[in-house]
Amino acid sequence: MVLFGYGNPSRGDDALGPLLLDRAVAWLRDHPDLRVTPVADFQLQIEHAEDLRDQALALFLDADAACPPPCAFRRVYPARDSSYTTHELSPGAVLHVYERITGASAPPAFVLGIRGAAFELGEPLSAAAEAHLAAAWSLLEVLLGNPSCEAWTALLPAVE
Repeated sequence: MVLFGYGNPSRGDDALGPLLLDRAVAWLRDHPDLRVTPVADFQLQIEHAEDLRDQALALFLDADAACPPPCAFRRVYPARDSSYTTHELSPGAVLHVYERITGASAPPAFVLGIRGAAFELGEPLSAAAEAHLAAAWSLLEVLLGNPSCEAWTALLPAVE
């Protein structure tokens, strides 16, 4: 499994993805039997398609200004969206690039978006985002405890 945590730690709540990834990495030290590849970056790039190679599952962790608080978990599929030609790709575009360069199907992928509201440069993490991060960690711990597409799909909302 590959675990992407992305966002800019210098932009307030945009740090939520990397902070959640940091918690996961610390947790994984006590679970060496799990094969998880952590990937941290400011934003998703075309090169991240290579991180999907030989992975059975992918999870993208990111701050989200639009999801309901505290966090939202959803399945993501390969898609050539408007981010395809920009310097920052969506998770779906990364999956699409993977399929284009390998000719193989992308691994099942999910997004865990953590509600954020304050994204100004130089701002600290907001109090609300701290609480949302704690809730997202509770969900991520469940996901890491049973890393399979079937188990994760069972946790999705009834209407996707």
